[in-house]
Amino acid sequence: MANFKFYHPIEVRYGDLDPQGHLNNAKYLTYMEQARLQYTRHLGLWNSGSFLDVGVIMADVQLTFRAPVEFGTPVRVGVRIAQLGNKSLHVEQVIENARDGQVYANGRVVLVAFDYRSQQSVPIPEKWRKAILEFENLE
Repeated sequence: MANFKFYHPIEVRYGDLDPQGHLNNAKYLTYMEQARLQYTRHLGLWNSGSFLDVGVIMADVQLTFRAPVEFGTPVRVGVRIAQLGNKSLHVEQVIENARDGQVYANGRVVLVAFDYRSQQSVPIPEKWRKAILEFENLE
């Protein structure tokens, strides 16, 4: 995994645990989603308006579990855009211990720019493209 410029802290809640006391598998994806949303806010691409205005839809996800997360663990989720297509964004993410960097999971998500009102994919907005290219130092 590459270096991340953006991390979002996540509190592991009691309700996020499975009966074995570990983070429930589904919550890893929820944590990744929350961090992606905060990434868009950090870049000024979405400012808490309608979720219809977020303008992306998940097309694919790959997640590799590395170690269990337990209650009280200080977790942070890294987000970076690894590749920008015409309509798609390839996002790399890592869930790790905020203190020592131990990796609990890493994955890739493909998001597609999407107009929810017309129900069709659209080109990535130029504002998004410019902000992401600048922040990630992509060409």
